[in-house]
Amino acid sequence: MKRELENLVTQMHAGGITYDEAVREFKRRFLIEVLAHHKGNQCKAAKELGMHRNTLSRTIAELDINPAEIRLGLKRPPRSERPMLESRQVAR
Repeated sequence: MKRELENLVTQMHAGGITYDEAVREFKRRFLIEVLAHHKGNQCKAAKELGMHRNTLSRTIAELDINPAEIRLGLKRPPRSERPMLESRQVAR
């Protein structure tokens, strides 16, 4: 993982990404990952991150993260929108 991070940092530097942009994007991706792990539950995510829930909420707003999108992305689509399995198609 360390080598992958080093390669990423090298690519970002070569691409002209500023320090502020890199830190912002890292924070954003990291928080989205933790929130997805906790199915959008900000209290559980804040506890794992070692921060107060209000701080997490403020950071989410600053980074333009939409917690509703995270929660919606984890739900199964309604039956009418799920693809049919081949075995069901053959049986009909």
